[in-house]
Amino acid sequence: MIREADWKHEKHVPVIEVEKEGEDYRVTVSVGKEIPHPNLPEHHISWIELYFIPEGDNTPYPLGRADFLAHGVKNLVSEPRAVFYVSLPGPGKLVALSLCNIHGLWKGEKEVR
Repeated sequence: MIREADWKHEKHVPVIEVEKEGEDYRVTVSVGKEIPHPNLPEHHISWIELYFIPEGDNTPYPLGRADFLAHGVKNLVSEPRAVFYVSLPGPGKLVALSLCNIHGLWKGEKEVR
């Protein structure tokens, strides 16, 4: 089951921020924007994936994935934030998924025009 919620009240929802850079987009996806998510061996975000769904189409196209492998072990830290540089064919929706090793799969969305 994929969970969704308001990211201002739930630390697991991936937050998508989009900046236009010429013809391309700089897409930052983070988990724990308002409420920091733990980054410990026993509780962490394992990965973030980004998809694009074109307007009028229900097909999600994968854009990228970031794996977070350091979780506070020996002072190593992988902050659950990824930056993707993408070209999009037109308007649609960006969808980000994140996986918490304890609380499962979470989804965030953002319309792009």
